[in-house]
Amino acid sequence: MDQGPKSYWAEFLGTFTLCFIGQGAIIMQQAAGTGNLLVIAVAHGLALAIMISALGAWSGGHMNPAVTLGFVVTRRMSLTSAITYWVSQLVGAIAASFLLRAVMPGEAGEAVHYGVPMLAAGVSVSQGLLIEFVLTFFLVTAVWGTTVDERAPKIGGFGIGLTVLMDILVGGPLTGAAMNPARAFGAACASGVWTNHWLYWVAPMLGGVAAARMYKSVMTAR
Repeated sequence: MDQGPKSYWAEFLGTFTLCFIGQGAIIMQQAAGTGNLLVIAVAHGLALAIMISALGAWSGGHMNPAVTLGFVVTRRMSLTSAITYWVSQLVGAIAASFLLRAVMPGEAGEAVHYGVPMLAAGVSVSQGLLIEFVLTFFLVTAVWGTTVDERAPKIGGFGIGLTVLMDILVGGPLTGAAMNPARAFGAACASGVWTNHWLYWVAPMLGGVAAARMYKSVMTAR
């Protein structure tokens, strides 16, 4: 799927859109004093669904290092290509986060750390790891079932976007439901808040690998 600069631009723009719209919704909900979880979930889900539908033909629509790692471990992508995808995704997330810092209400942005995912009070690190693992497992399963599998229904990225929406409705109040190391990394760079940041790399990466391997070995086995 790696088509050179076209793929890297697609991964940059897709991840940029996810972060700008998703984190922007978090900031604006804070500014409005509403904190509506459904609005935040829909913003993330729609951004991802639309960008995967629009750009998936060029890059496969990963827009998430955990998705890309799943392709590496199932030998659908070389490590060299994966590295360029990861760089594109991380740069897109950083650019979106710093643009939000520049244009969004500063007080509201700082209050929510520009969208940094964090563990809620009462949620332990081990619980957070498990929650992010499971949520990412659902997400990557949806990626394989709706875009990778040749028998997949032709629904564009909307199955994946709806999975993100679903995950945030449950996991958002618990861990922030990042499911995406790039999404967490960009916000952390813009805010300087790195609390439990490693968790938002380890759990999604493991969840992505587990889902990709499970789908390949069980659902596509001949």
